[in-house]
Amino acid sequence: MACNGTGGCDSGCYKDENDSTNGVLPSVTNSSNTNLCLKCKSSEIIAGGTGFSGGTNMKLCADCFRGNLYGKFKLAVSANGMISPSDNVLVAFSGGTSSRVALQFVHEMQVKSQKNFDASRDRSLPVFGVGVAFVDESAFHTLPSHELDKEIEEIKLIVDELSPPTKAFHVIPIESICLSNSNSAKDNLNELLNAVSDKTGKEDLMVQLRMMSLQKTALENGYTKLVLGSCTSRLACHVIASTVKGQGYSLAADIQYVDSRWEIPVVLPIRDCTLQELNMLCKLESLKTMELHNGSRAGINGLISSFVKLLQEENPSRECTIVRTAGKLTPFHFNKIPEEADDCNLQLASQRRRKKFNLKSNELLPPESYCPLCSSPLDKNSISNLAFENGHTSYGSFVPKCCSSCQFQILPKEPLHMEQFYSLLPQPITDRAKDGSCRSQRSIREQIQDCLLSDNEDGT
Repeated sequence: MACNGTGGCDSGCYKDENDSTNGVLPSVTNSSNTNLCLKCKSSEIIAGGTGFSGGTNMKLCADCFRGNLYGKFKLAVSANGMISPSDNVLVAFSGGTSSRVALQFVHEMQVKSQKNFDASRDRSLPVFGVGVAFVDESAFHTLPSHELDKEIEEIKLIVDELSPPTKAFHVIPIESICLSNSNSAKDNLNELLNAVSDKTGKEDLMVQLRMMSLQKTALENGYTKLVLGSCTSRLACHVIASTVKGQGYSLAADIQYVDSRWEIPVVLPIRDCTLQELNMLCKLESLKTMELHNGSRAGINGLISSFVKLLQEENPSRECTIVRTAGKLTPFHFNKIPEEADDCNLQLASQRRRKKFNLKSNELLPPESYCPLCSSPLDKNSISNLAFENGHTSYGSFVPKCCSSCQFQILPKEPLHMEQFYSLLPQPITDRAKDGSCRSQRSIREQIQDCLLSDNEDGT
């Protein structure tokens, strides 16, 4: 029975049996709409589709969710000038969720560039190249050789299954950075790590050895950018861990989209994606991932990881909040792609960066001094203390060049142990310490140049 149509009836009845709704109650229709995507309004939301994007209760269907995630990646790449047509990009692939999505998105971007190149008449824009690198850490984790071979084959299969253009695949033994004439590289690595008694320091040293191995491969094979799969969840852990370790001064350097303090610039294109989102995408698209047997995190890093995970469970926006808060720190001058005169995209990205952080257009600052172990930039007080040391590098002059965190957690306290530790360090680390001394001396001399007497001036 229909109501008389007056008074704004909300009972859900219909006015006439010949009505165009065919007897479907509006209340039923409205109820079903709660399961529809908020963006396209036509497809059902994915299971567990609430709580993404920093806990904003965004309900999206699979296609819109995928498009939203890829949009974050594409915005990060374009806004920061991460990848240009002339680049040759090396993707660091560990087999985990984050690096798997990073590889997939870079691959899709390359495929689109290839299609545009094939369709264009003049073919003026080349297609950037992509390579994939896997760092083999079995020398330290003592993984059985047959298990390691199986894992490498599975990773290679993931890379080979990607559609053309083809991608070079590099397996990098982490001990290759510790070459020596006396012992094997594997023995050197184990001796070096065993000399570090602190579990946190040992993990942090491994991180640096991993980065140095990737940089070495990138340089030897002509790559121009290094892509890491660091996501919001991982950076949130890094923010708190760095604060606890006393690395607050250098924190801003590690959480930006671009890091050019390395010879091959490092870029983080999925920085704005959470691990929850990346896991969901891998599940929806059946992207194969691997849990490698690299051991569990211990010390401060393990505690912080568990702590942030607990925070995220209580409030899904915690990780994003941590990274956004740390993102307000002023970046260093090397947190951008080096500008090229003929690259308009890089110039625009640089202008947006200066406007966002209120930086001066003239960023020709004195060269930074870095900790030779962790590559953290050192504050001015640390630089002034090291400025007038001679360029000769020994373990005695090496210690003051390291940041306070590395001195506390990595460097051995006993002189004999320190001497052995120094003798086992990879050459790039010892060379970095020597170069840092030279840069510090040049920087101080430039600052006091006006106060110095020239050779032909009378000192009286």
